[in-house]
Amino acid sequence: MPTNIELETLESVKNYYGKILQTNKDLKTSACCSIESVPSNYLPLIAKIHPVVKEKFYGCGSPFPQALTGRKILDLGCGTGRDVYLLSQLVGETGSVIGIDMTKEQLDVANSYLDYHRDQFGYNKSNVSFVSGYIENLKSCGIEDNSIDLIVSNCVTNLSPNKKMVFSEIFRVLKPGGELYFSDVFSNQRIPENLKHDPILLGECLAGALYTEDFRRLLSSLGIHDFRIVSQSKINLINPDIEKKIGNINFYSITFRAFKIPLEDRCEDYGQVAYYQGTIDGNPHNFLLDDHHNFITGKPMLVCGNTADMISTTHYKDHFRIIGDKSQHYGLFDCGPSAVIASQGEIGIGACC
Repeated sequence: MPTNIELETLESVKNYYGKILQTNKDLKTSACCSIESVPSNYLPLIAKIHPVVKEKFYGCGSPFPQALTGRKILDLGCGTGRDVYLLSQLVGETGSVIGIDMTKEQLDVANSYLDYHRDQFGYNKSNVSFVSGYIENLKSCGIEDNSIDLIVSNCVTNLSPNKKMVFSEIFRVLKPGGELYFSDVFSNQRIPENLKHDPILLGECLAGALYTEDFRRLLSSLGIHDFRIVSQSKINLINPDIEKKIGNINFYSITFRAFKIPLEDRCEDYGQVAYYQGTIDGNPHNFLLDDHHNFITGKPMLVCGNTADMISTTHYKDHFRIIGDKSQHYGLFDCGPSAVIASQGEIGIGACC
């Protein structure tokens, strides 16, 4: 059962997103605005989404991985469903998307346009459903163990008062080999206790931001020892009052990916080489795994054991060719973000990041 403080936090968030905010223009900072631009090939798909759904969208990233056709996707904290309706088009009629949110006002909007989007996308039957519930308790929402191919979320996990439960549930419901691909707000230090329950800072995705090292420790405690940064941007709050209250804490919008597969806690070298075959729709020339693994079609790339497993034991396995196995070990693999990224002082966490 959630504690009284957790219940108060959830009620504060519901009030902020259900009653105080009417559109994304009501936000007081840029933290919950989409900093990362949506890939240009998605813009025609977004154009098909109803304007009311879009104007009530709150997000800080672009949590849309590659190779989505036919996948079963769960969107945590879906709000009015902009990402759900975009993903609906990306998975096609053979795939499905479930959106979960705790805010009635947001879900009312999402459900109002189910038929509209089915017609817009030219589907015989909608491949979308919305569920009222809490991301800390997906079982109560009817999400079974090992049932989901991909989980996405856009600037929502920071709002949860029990993040360990959220990520525990994520890895419970993901299928073996399944993927978590999400964007959220993170901080470079722990948020002081006196700020954690400020309703404005909480609603603006700041008070609940996880310190990046605590996020690493949290996933490690759940057996996820290697996860990857796909992209990151420093957030400029653009609000003098909130900047004064926050002090010298820096916030970042970061998109992560993690897989439900056994991985080592360090990048180990087994002499393996990976080839991307250029077979993912929309990605004929390259495949971006993370901020320092951009596979060029047909070009060999030396990879650590963890990276080899990420692309050979998951949904992406049909699109790669791996040379070598783990029969010979050569020590630690020199695996890390590029010198340019490191020199900018941006955050790097995870076994390979």
